[in-house]
Amino acid sequence: MKLHKQSSMTQRRDEETLSGQNSPYLSKTPKHPRSLPRSINYLFKEQRLLFILVGILIGSTFFILQPILSRLGPPQELHPFHALTANQQRQSFQFHRTSSFGAKTGRVPVGIGRRRLRIVVTGGAGFVGSHLVDKLIDRGDEVIVIDNFFTGRKDNLVHHFRNPRFELIRHDVVEPILLEVDQIYHLACPASPVHYKYNPVKTIKTNVMGTLNMLGLAKRVGAKFLLTSTSEVYGDPLEHPQKETYWGNVNPIGERSCYDEGKRTAETLTMDYHRGAGVEVRIARIFNTYGPRMCLDDGRVVSNFVAQAIRRQPMTVYGDGKQTRSFQYVSDLVDGLVALMEGEHVGPFNLGNPGEFTMLELAEIVKETIDSSATIEFRPNTADDPHMRKPDITKAKELLNWEPKVPLREGLPRMVSDFRNRILNEDEGKGN
Repeated sequence: MKLHKQSSMTQRRDEETLSGQNSPYLSKTPKHPRSLPRSINYLFKEQRLLFILVGILIGSTFFILQPILSRLGPPQELHPFHALTANQQRQSFQFHRTSSFGAKTGRVPVGIGRRRLRIVVTGGAGFVGSHLVDKLIDRGDEVIVIDNFFTGRKDNLVHHFRNPRFELIRHDVVEPILLEVDQIYHLACPASPVHYKYNPVKTIKTNVMGTLNMLGLAKRVGAKFLLTSTSEVYGDPLEHPQKETYWGNVNPIGERSCYDEGKRTAETLTMDYHRGAGVEVRIARIFNTYGPRMCLDDGRVVSNFVAQAIRRQPMTVYGDGKQTRSFQYVSDLVDGLVALMEGEHVGPFNLGNPGEFTMLELAEIVKETIDSSATIEFRPNTADDPHMRKPDITKAKELLNWEPKVPLREGLPRMVSDFRNRILNEDEGKGN
Protein backbone atom coordinates (compact mmCIF):
# COMPACT_ATOMS: atom_id res chain seq x y z
CA MET A 1 0.00 0.00 0.00
CA LYS A 2 2.74 2.50 0.93
CA LEU A 3 4.66 1.56 -2.16
CA HIS A 4 1.65 2.37 -4.37
CA LYS A 5 1.26 5.88 -2.84
CA GLN A 6 4.89 6.78 -3.36
CA SER A 7 4.79 5.71 -7.00
CA SER A 8 1.60 7.71 -7.67
CA MET A 9 3.09 10.83 -6.11
CA THR A 10 6.29 10.43 -8.16
CA GLN A 11 4.22 10.02 -11.32
CA ARG A 12 2.18 13.25 -10.53
CA ARG A 13 5.37 15.29 -10.02
CA ASP A 14 6.75 14.09 -13.34
CA GLU A 15 3.53 15.05 -15.11
CA GLU A 16 3.57 18.54 -13.53
CA THR A 17 7.17 18.98 -14.60
CA LEU A 18 6.41 18.02 -18.19
CA SER A 19 3.28 20.17 -18.35
CA GLY A 20 5.22 23.13 -16.89
CA GLN A 21 7.81 22.86 -19.64
CA ASN A 22 5.10 22.98 -22.32
CA SER A 23 2.99 25.73 -20.58
CA PRO A 24 2.12 28.82 -22.72
CA TYR A 25 2.31 31.12 -19.65
CA LEU A 26 6.05 30.95 -19.17
CA SER A 27 7.76 34.34 -19.32
CA LYS A 28 9.07 35.25 -22.76
CA THR A 29 12.74 35.58 -23.34
CA PRO A 30 13.77 39.27 -23.43
CA LYS A 31 14.03 40.79 -26.87
CA HIS A 32 17.28 42.19 -28.10
CA PRO A 33 17.36 45.97 -28.66
CA ARG A 34 16.67 47.07 -32.21
CA SER A 35 19.75 47.49 -34.28
CA LEU A 36 20.59 50.80 -36.06
CA PRO A 37 19.84 49.53 -39.58
CA ARG A 38 16.37 48.44 -38.43
CA SER A 39 15.61 52.00 -37.08
CA ILE A 40 16.72 53.57 -40.35
CA ASN A 41 14.53 51.11 -42.22
CA TYR A 42 11.53 52.21 -40.10
CA LEU A 43 12.26 55.90 -40.90
CA PHE A 44 12.24 55.32 -44.68
CA LYS A 45 9.23 53.04 -44.61
CA GLU A 46 5.95 54.60 -45.86
CA GLN A 47 7.73 57.93 -46.75
CA ARG A 48 8.01 59.09 -43.11
CA LEU A 49 11.21 61.03 -43.83
CA LEU A 50 9.46 62.99 -46.56
CA PHE A 51 6.75 64.19 -44.15
CA ILE A 52 9.37 65.25 -41.60
CA LEU A 53 11.26 67.31 -44.21
CA VAL A 54 8.03 68.96 -45.40
CA GLY A 55 7.17 69.97 -41.78
CA ILE A 56 10.58 71.52 -41.26
CA LEU A 57 10.23 73.46 -44.53
CA ILE A 58 6.79 74.88 -43.56
CA GLY A 59 8.02 75.93 -40.10
CA SER A 60 11.11 77.65 -41.51
CA THR A 61 9.02 79.51 -44.09
CA PHE A 62 6.67 80.85 -41.36
CA PHE A 63 9.51 82.16 -39.19
CA ILE A 64 11.19 83.80 -42.20
CA LEU A 65 8.05 85.54 -43.51
CA GLN A 66 6.48 86.56 -40.16
CA PRO A 67 8.60 89.74 -39.57
CA ILE A 68 7.93 90.87 -43.17
CA LEU A 69 4.16 90.37 -42.80
CA SER A 70 4.06 92.22 -39.46
CA ARG A 71 5.71 95.27 -41.07
CA LEU A 72 3.11 95.27 -43.85
CA GLY A 73 0.18 95.16 -41.34
CA PRO A 74 -1.50 98.14 -39.53
CA PRO A 75 0.76 100.07 -37.05
CA GLN A 76 0.58 98.79 -33.49
CA GLU A 77 -0.34 101.11 -30.61
CA LEU A 78 2.68 102.14 -28.61
CA HIS A 79 3.03 101.30 -24.93
CA PRO A 80 2.28 104.44 -22.86
CA PHE A 81 5.93 104.72 -21.89
CA HIS A 82 7.17 104.68 -25.51
CA ALA A 83 4.54 107.27 -26.45
CA LEU A 84 6.22 109.78 -24.13
CA THR A 85 8.76 112.31 -25.28
CA ALA A 86 12.41 111.67 -24.51
CA ASN A 87 12.30 114.20 -21.66
CA GLN A 88 9.18 112.56 -20.15
CA GLN A 89 10.84 109.14 -20.40
CA ARG A 90 13.84 110.45 -18.46
CA GLN A 91 11.48 111.86 -15.80
CA SER A 92 9.66 108.53 -15.61
CA PHE A 93 12.92 106.61 -15.20
CA GLN A 94 14.06 109.02 -12.50
CA PHE A 95 10.70 108.62 -10.68
CA HIS A 96 10.84 104.80 -10.67
CA ARG A 97 14.52 104.74 -9.74
CA THR A 98 14.00 106.96 -6.69
CA SER A 99 10.83 105.09 -5.71
CA SER A 100 12.61 101.73 -5.82
CA PHE A 101 15.25 102.73 -3.33
CA GLY A 102 12.93 104.50 -0.90
CA ALA A 103 14.20 107.97 -1.67
CA LYS A 104 12.01 111.00 -2.19
CA THR A 105 9.32 110.40 -4.81
CA GLY A 106 7.90 113.11 -6.97
CA ARG A 107 4.74 113.40 -8.94
CA VAL A 108 3.72 110.54 -11.25
CA PRO A 109 4.78 111.55 -14.78
CA VAL A 110 2.30 112.17 -17.57
CA GLY A 111 1.17 108.93 -19.19
CA ILE A 112 1.71 106.72 -16.15
CA GLY A 113 -1.41 106.37 -13.97
CA ARG A 114 -1.51 105.72 -10.24
CA ARG A 115 -3.17 102.66 -8.76
CA ARG A 116 -6.83 103.18 -7.86
CA LEU A 117 -7.36 102.87 -4.10
CA ARG A 118 -10.37 101.58 -2.20
CA ILE A 119 -10.96 104.00 0.67
CA VAL A 120 -13.36 104.08 3.62
CA VAL A 121 -14.45 107.45 5.03
CA THR A 122 -16.35 107.13 8.32
CA GLY A 123 -18.60 110.11 8.92
CA GLY A 124 -18.36 110.80 5.20
CA ALA A 125 -21.84 112.35 4.98
CA GLY A 126 -20.84 115.13 7.37
CA PHE A 127 -19.40 118.58 6.77
CA VAL A 128 -15.69 117.74 6.45
CA GLY A 129 -16.22 114.13 5.37
CA SER A 130 -18.29 115.01 2.31
CA HIS A 131 -15.64 117.44 1.05
CA LEU A 132 -12.99 114.76 1.56
CA VAL A 133 -15.11 112.30 -0.43
CA ASP A 134 -15.32 114.86 -3.28
CA LYS A 135 -11.53 115.09 -3.46
CA LEU A 136 -10.97 111.31 -3.36
CA ILE A 137 -13.61 110.65 -6.04
CA ASP A 138 -12.21 113.43 -8.24
CA ARG A 139 -8.75 111.87 -8.22
CA GLY A 140 -10.14 108.49 -9.33
CA ASP A 141 -10.38 106.40 -6.15
CA GLU A 142 -13.22 104.14 -5.01
CA VAL A 143 -14.86 105.49 -1.85
CA ILE A 144 -17.08 103.75 0.70
CA VAL A 145 -18.84 106.13 3.10
CA ILE A 146 -19.98 104.84 6.49
CA ASP A 147 -22.37 107.12 8.37
CA ASN A 148 -25.26 106.78 10.82
CA PHE A 149 -26.63 110.22 9.82
CA PHE A 150 -26.74 111.61 13.35
CA THR A 151 -25.18 114.83 12.06
CA GLY A 152 -24.43 113.84 8.45
CA ARG A 153 -26.84 114.48 5.57
CA LYS A 154 -27.45 112.54 2.35
CA ASP A 155 -27.79 115.88 0.56
CA ASN A 156 -24.03 116.34 1.01
CA LEU A 157 -23.36 113.27 -1.14
CA VAL A 158 -26.32 113.11 -3.52
CA HIS A 159 -24.16 114.21 -6.47
CA HIS A 160 -22.17 110.94 -6.16
CA PHE A 161 -25.11 108.51 -6.05
CA ARG A 162 -24.81 107.52 -9.74
CA ASN A 163 -21.04 107.15 -9.62
CA PRO A 164 -20.00 103.45 -9.77
CA ARG A 165 -16.92 104.24 -7.65
CA PHE A 166 -19.05 105.51 -4.75
CA GLU A 167 -20.85 103.46 -2.10
CA LEU A 168 -22.85 104.61 0.92
CA ILE A 169 -23.49 102.37 3.93
CA ARG A 170 -25.77 103.38 6.79
CA HIS A 171 -23.87 102.00 9.77
CA ASP A 172 -22.80 103.03 13.27
CA VAL A 173 -19.06 102.57 13.82
CA VAL A 174 -19.77 101.50 17.40
CA GLU A 175 -20.60 98.15 15.76
CA PRO A 176 -17.88 96.25 13.84
CA ILE A 177 -17.95 96.04 10.04
CA LEU A 178 -15.97 93.86 7.62
CA LEU A 179 -14.64 95.43 4.40
CA GLU A 180 -11.63 95.07 2.10
CA VAL A 181 -9.96 98.48 1.80
CA ASP A 182 -6.58 100.17 1.35
CA GLN A 183 -7.10 103.28 3.52
CA ILE A 184 -9.40 104.36 6.34
CA TYR A 185 -10.16 108.01 7.11
CA HIS A 186 -11.86 107.89 10.51
CA LEU A 187 -13.93 111.07 10.95
CA ALA A 188 -17.03 109.63 12.61
CA CYS A 189 -17.97 111.61 15.73
CA PRO A 190 -20.24 114.58 16.48
CA ALA A 191 -17.90 117.57 16.62
CA SER A 192 -20.03 120.53 17.69
CA PRO A 193 -20.94 121.23 21.36
CA VAL A 194 -24.67 121.08 20.62
CA HIS A 195 -24.37 117.58 19.16
CA TYR A 196 -21.74 115.95 21.38
CA LYS A 197 -23.43 117.21 24.56
CA TYR A 198 -26.81 115.86 23.40
CA ASN A 199 -25.76 112.29 24.30
CA PRO A 200 -22.36 112.39 26.01
CA VAL A 201 -22.23 108.62 26.66
CA LYS A 202 -22.85 107.93 22.98
CA THR A 203 -20.16 110.49 22.08
CA ILE A 204 -17.46 108.80 24.13
CA LYS A 205 -18.56 105.36 22.89
CA THR A 206 -18.15 106.60 19.32
CA ASN A 207 -14.69 107.93 20.12
CA VAL A 208 -13.54 104.77 21.90
CA MET A 209 -15.48 101.81 20.43
CA GLY A 210 -15.71 103.36 16.97
CA THR A 211 -11.96 103.97 16.85
CA LEU A 212 -11.30 100.47 18.24
CA ASN A 213 -13.43 98.87 15.51
CA MET A 214 -11.81 100.85 12.71
CA LEU A 215 -8.32 100.08 14.01
CA GLY A 216 -9.28 96.40 14.17
CA LEU A 217 -10.40 96.56 10.55
CA ALA A 218 -7.13 98.27 9.56
CA LYS A 219 -5.16 95.53 11.32
CA ARG A 220 -7.11 92.70 9.65
CA VAL A 221 -6.85 93.96 6.09
CA GLY A 222 -3.51 95.81 6.33
CA ALA A 223 -5.04 99.23 5.62
CA LYS A 224 -3.52 102.60 6.44
CA PHE A 225 -5.50 104.39 9.15
CA LEU A 226 -5.96 108.15 9.72
CA LEU A 227 -7.59 109.49 12.90
CA THR A 228 -9.09 112.97 12.84
CA SER A 229 -8.49 114.19 16.36
CA THR A 230 -9.12 117.74 17.54
CA SER A 231 -7.55 120.84 19.01
CA GLU A 232 -9.82 120.16 22.00
CA VAL A 233 -7.20 117.70 23.26
CA TYR A 234 -5.30 120.82 24.41
CA GLY A 235 -8.26 121.89 26.56
CA ASP A 236 -7.97 125.45 27.88
CA PRO A 237 -4.28 125.77 26.95
CA LEU A 238 -1.60 127.31 29.11
CA GLU A 239 0.74 127.39 26.07
CA HIS A 240 0.12 129.71 23.14
CA PRO A 241 0.24 128.96 20.26
CA GLN A 242 -0.19 125.22 20.77
CA LYS A 243 2.47 122.82 19.51
CA GLU A 244 1.98 119.08 19.07
CA THR A 245 4.33 118.46 22.01
CA TYR A 246 1.95 120.26 24.41
CA TRP A 247 0.01 117.74 26.58
CA GLY A 248 -2.95 119.99 27.24
CA ASN A 249 -5.01 121.31 30.13
CA VAL A 250 -8.27 119.34 30.08
CA ASN A 251 -11.02 118.98 32.68
CA PRO A 252 -11.64 115.20 32.79
CA ILE A 253 -15.09 115.51 34.43
CA GLY A 254 -16.54 118.56 32.66
CA GLU A 255 -19.42 118.89 30.21
CA ARG A 256 -17.04 118.80 27.25
CA SER A 257 -15.04 115.83 28.56
CA CYS A 258 -17.00 113.26 26.55
CA TYR A 259 -15.50 114.82 23.42
CA ASP A 260 -12.14 116.11 24.72
CA GLU A 261 -11.16 112.99 26.65
CA GLY A 262 -12.79 110.74 24.06
CA LYS A 263 -10.45 112.10 21.39
CA ARG A 264 -7.46 111.82 23.71
CA THR A 265 -8.35 108.15 24.29
CA ALA A 266 -8.75 107.64 20.53
CA GLU A 267 -5.21 108.97 20.02
CA THR A 268 -3.95 106.56 22.71
CA LEU A 269 -5.62 103.58 21.01
CA THR A 270 -4.22 104.62 17.64
CA MET A 271 -0.66 104.77 18.90
CA ASP A 272 -1.02 101.49 20.81
CA TYR A 273 -2.16 99.71 17.63
CA HIS A 274 0.77 101.29 15.81
CA ARG A 275 3.36 100.25 18.38
CA GLY A 276 1.85 96.89 19.37
CA ALA A 277 0.25 95.59 16.16
CA GLY A 278 2.27 97.38 13.48
CA VAL A 279 -0.73 99.22 12.00
CA GLU A 280 0.30 102.14 9.79
CA VAL A 281 -1.43 105.16 11.34
CA ARG A 282 -1.70 108.94 11.02
CA ILE A 283 -3.10 111.47 13.53
CA ALA A 284 -4.45 114.91 12.63
CA ARG A 285 -5.49 117.49 15.23
CA ILE A 286 -8.07 119.68 13.53
CA PHE A 287 -8.63 123.30 14.54
CA ASN A 288 -11.79 125.35 13.87
CA THR A 289 -12.96 124.79 10.30
CA TYR A 290 -15.73 126.49 8.31
CA GLY A 291 -17.25 126.28 4.84
CA PRO A 292 -20.26 125.08 2.84
CA ARG A 293 -22.32 122.13 4.17
CA MET A 294 -21.85 123.01 7.85
CA CYS A 295 -24.94 122.36 9.95
CA LEU A 296 -26.99 125.55 10.16
CA ASP A 297 -27.51 125.42 13.93
CA ASP A 298 -24.65 123.34 15.32
CA GLY A 299 -23.52 125.84 17.97
CA ARG A 300 -20.14 126.58 16.41
CA VAL A 301 -19.33 130.24 16.27
CA VAL A 302 -18.94 130.77 12.50
CA SER A 303 -22.12 128.91 11.55
CA ASN A 304 -24.00 130.62 14.40
CA PHE A 305 -22.98 134.13 13.31
CA VAL A 306 -23.65 133.51 9.60
CA ALA A 307 -27.06 131.88 10.12
CA GLN A 308 -28.16 134.57 12.59
CA ALA A 309 -27.05 137.42 10.32
CA ILE A 310 -28.85 135.95 7.30
CA ARG A 311 -32.03 135.50 9.37
CA ARG A 312 -31.64 139.07 10.67
CA GLN A 313 -31.27 137.88 14.25
CA PRO A 314 -28.75 139.27 16.80
CA MET A 315 -25.39 137.49 16.69
CA THR A 316 -24.83 135.69 19.98
CA VAL A 317 -21.46 136.30 21.68
CA TYR A 318 -20.73 134.26 24.79
CA GLY A 319 -18.71 135.94 27.54
CA ASP A 320 -16.93 139.20 26.74
CA GLY A 321 -16.10 138.20 23.16
CA LYS A 322 -12.34 138.42 23.71
CA GLN A 323 -11.78 134.67 23.35
CA THR A 324 -9.61 133.92 20.32
CA ARG A 325 -10.00 131.25 17.64
CA SER A 326 -8.33 130.44 14.34
CA PHE A 327 -10.47 129.56 11.33
CA GLN A 328 -9.43 127.44 8.33
CA TYR A 329 -11.45 126.91 5.18
CA VAL A 330 -12.58 123.32 4.60
CA SER A 331 -10.64 122.83 1.34
CA ASP A 332 -7.38 123.61 3.16
CA LEU A 333 -8.19 121.00 5.79
CA VAL A 334 -9.00 118.35 3.18
CA ASP A 335 -5.69 119.02 1.42
CA GLY A 336 -3.92 118.62 4.75
CA LEU A 337 -5.65 115.31 5.54
CA VAL A 338 -4.73 113.84 2.15
CA ALA A 339 -1.13 115.09 2.45
CA LEU A 340 -0.89 113.45 5.88
CA MET A 341 -2.32 110.13 4.67
CA GLU A 342 -0.02 110.02 1.65
CA GLY A 343 3.04 111.12 3.62
CA GLU A 344 5.46 109.07 5.71
CA HIS A 345 4.94 110.61 9.15
CA VAL A 346 2.64 109.38 11.92
CA GLY A 347 2.02 112.70 13.64
CA PRO A 348 0.19 114.09 15.44
CA PHE A 349 -0.03 117.16 13.20
CA ASN A 350 -1.88 120.41 13.87
CA LEU A 351 -4.07 121.25 10.88
CA GLY A 352 -5.43 124.76 11.20
CA ASN A 353 -5.04 128.36 10.11
CA PRO A 354 -2.76 130.34 12.44
CA GLY A 355 -4.67 133.54 11.72
CA GLU A 356 -6.18 134.48 15.11
CA PHE A 357 -9.42 136.43 15.66
CA THR A 358 -11.42 137.40 18.74
CA MET A 359 -15.14 136.66 18.66
CA LEU A 360 -15.89 140.37 18.33
CA GLU A 361 -13.53 140.67 15.35
CA LEU A 362 -15.24 137.68 13.71
CA ALA A 363 -18.65 139.28 14.29
CA GLU A 364 -17.49 142.47 12.55
CA ILE A 365 -16.25 140.50 9.51
CA VAL A 366 -19.60 138.69 9.31
CA LYS A 367 -21.42 142.04 9.47
CA GLU A 368 -19.27 143.39 6.63
CA THR A 369 -19.98 140.29 4.53
CA ILE A 370 -23.72 139.86 5.15
CA ASP A 371 -25.45 142.79 6.80
CA SER A 372 -23.81 145.90 8.17
CA SER A 373 -26.87 146.57 10.35
CA ALA A 374 -26.58 143.24 12.21
CA THR A 375 -26.49 143.53 16.00
CA ILE A 376 -24.62 141.62 18.73
CA GLU A 377 -26.16 140.04 21.82
CA PHE A 378 -23.96 139.05 24.79
CA ARG A 379 -24.72 135.96 26.88
CA PRO A 380 -22.95 134.17 29.77
CA ASN A 381 -20.04 132.02 28.67
CA THR A 382 -20.31 128.22 28.52
CA ALA A 383 -18.40 125.88 30.87
CA ASP A 384 -14.76 125.04 30.09
CA ASP A 385 -14.71 127.28 27.00
CA PRO A 386 -11.04 127.80 25.99
CA HIS A 387 -9.83 131.40 26.16
CA MET A 388 -7.23 131.05 23.40
CA ARG A 389 -6.84 128.72 20.45
CA LYS A 390 -4.15 129.05 17.78
CA PRO A 391 -2.16 126.27 16.11
CA ASP A 392 1.55 126.13 15.59
CA ILE A 393 1.76 124.50 12.15
CA THR A 394 5.56 124.51 11.78
CA LYS A 395 5.65 120.70 11.81
CA ALA A 396 3.04 120.39 9.04
CA LYS A 397 4.87 122.96 6.92
CA GLU A 398 8.20 121.17 7.22
CA LEU A 399 7.13 117.51 7.00
CA LEU A 400 3.92 117.65 4.94
CA ASN A 401 4.69 120.72 2.83
CA TRP A 402 1.22 121.95 3.78
CA GLU A 403 -0.19 125.27 4.93
CA PRO A 404 -3.63 126.90 4.54
CA LYS A 405 -4.19 129.12 1.51
CA VAL A 406 -7.71 130.56 1.89
CA PRO A 407 -7.98 133.60 4.21
CA LEU A 408 -11.14 134.19 6.25
CA ARG A 409 -12.33 137.15 4.16
CA GLU A 410 -12.12 135.02 1.02
CA GLY A 411 -13.65 131.82 2.36
CA LEU A 412 -16.51 133.36 4.34
CA PRO A 413 -18.48 134.62 1.27
CA ARG A 414 -18.47 131.05 -0.16
CA MET A 415 -19.99 129.75 3.05
CA VAL A 416 -22.52 132.61 3.16
CA SER A 417 -23.74 131.76 -0.36
CA ASP A 418 -24.36 128.12 0.66
CA PHE A 419 -26.13 129.14 3.89
CA ARG A 420 -28.34 131.65 2.07
CA ASN A 421 -29.59 128.99 -0.34
CA ARG A 422 -30.29 126.47 2.42
CA ILE A 423 -31.99 128.96 4.74
CA LEU A 424 -34.11 130.23 1.83
CA ASN A 425 -35.19 126.67 0.97
CA GLU A 426 -35.83 125.98 4.66
CA ASP A 427 -38.04 129.06 4.96
CA GLU A 428 -39.91 128.17 1.78
CA GLY A 429 -40.59 124.72 3.19
CA LYS A 430 -42.08 126.29 6.30
CA GLY A 431 -44.22 128.63 4.19
CA ASN A 432 -42.40 131.79 5.27
